[in-house]
Amino acid sequence: MNLAVIGSGGREHSICYKLKQSSKIKNIICIPGNAGTRKIAKNIEADISNFKSVYKIIKKNNIDLVIIGPEQPLVDGIVDYLDEKNIKVFGPNKFASQLEGSKAFMKNLCKKNNIPTAKFGVFDNFEDASNFIKKNEMPLVIKADGLAAGKGVVICASVNEALKSAKEVLSGKFKSSKKLVVEEFLQGEELSYFIIVDDTSYHFFGAAQDHKRVGEGDVGPNTGGMGAYSPPPLLNNQLEEKIKKKIIEPTLSAMKKLGYPYKGFLYAGLMIKKNEPYLIEYNIRMGDPECQVLMMRLKTDLFKVINSAINNELDNLKIEWNKESCITIVLCSKGYPANYINNSEIKNLSSIINDNNNQIFHAGTYEKNNRIFSNGGRVLNVTTLSKNLTDAREKSLITLKKINWNDGFFRKDIGWKVIENKKI
Repeated sequence: MNLAVIGSGGREHSICYKLKQSSKIKNIICIPGNAGTRKIAKNIEADISNFKSVYKIIKKNNIDLVIIGPEQPLVDGIVDYLDEKNIKVFGPNKFASQLEGSKAFMKNLCKKNNIPTAKFGVFDNFEDASNFIKKNEMPLVIKADGLAAGKGVVICASVNEALKSAKEVLSGKFKSSKKLVVEEFLQGEELSYFIIVDDTSYHFFGAAQDHKRVGEGDVGPNTGGMGAYSPPPLLNNQLEEKIKKKIIEPTLSAMKKLGYPYKGFLYAGLMIKKNEPYLIEYNIRMGDPECQVLMMRLKTDLFKVINSAINNELDNLKIEWNKESCITIVLCSKGYPANYINNSEIKNLSSIINDNNNQIFHAGTYEKNNRIFSNGGRVLNVTTLSKNLTDAREKSLITLKKINWNDGFFRKDIGWKVIENKKI
């Protein structure tokens, strides 16, 4: 089979890496890809928001199946577009993609279906938002309603900070919307819980813990993710049963009742408080950087998993995982998540060994004249599978020291809570 993977980040590189291991796949193209995918797939430059252009590439390369990596084309309706063209595509349709594309849609769905989530209000004008903010205790969380590349969430410690953030969203700081969600701040442990869904069933597809804040010790502004590890010791059988019964199953049932059954990867961003799960957000695709650690731990053929979902055969599938721990540490351009250095050469990558236990997944990179350059805020994902998390982190840090790039920075403390508590 010929496959196309849409996207250019670390998630897409790790998906291509896993698909490459399948005996069923003949060719992989990545649209547009990066310097890492170029080594294992054929990169084709295109604007992925231009569906007509993407379709032409798919037809020209005799693609049998398209896998959508990032959220923006899903929210914009690429699945609906390709479906109409009779192209086999994996991912949720435009309506179902509102679970991530509109935080107000997701929160209202929770309210109507008694899905546990933080108390909230949805606003499209400053006066109403201001009154709500002043009536509630701090801290509060201000969220842009639409997509904001992981930067549309601000945890506000004071009323003035909350009012400032609300005004920024309502005045159009993020192009995606001029509507916001204000919600209570839930104290607890974050958990990323993944499933894969077909028309009749769903299957657990791994769990991880992400590190959103830019600074060590989880301080500073939110980012798209500074690192992740899997499996998280926080997840046990009792908690998982609660997640399924209180959050996952009511959501999938609600989407069916609305007439738009969910199909694809679904990622629940959860807060665990006193062993009770609360839904913080939904993502309609694999997480980034969580996907990188899950692809390293996945033992089952990824193509087989996706094909089972497309053919509504998930019920008959057993998905197997490596029981070892995996960590990924994100190497970012200095200045990220604000204004960052770009088009800076990264040296020494070719001399670093990549194998079944060690991978450098590219995110914001491009290749020119056989040299690798940075092309984004999150640039590389140094990913290691090992006997325990402490060992995996040490090995990733050793790899990071070998990379010759003065314009990058990373967090050395990914997994710090569980490592300090000797849970893993």
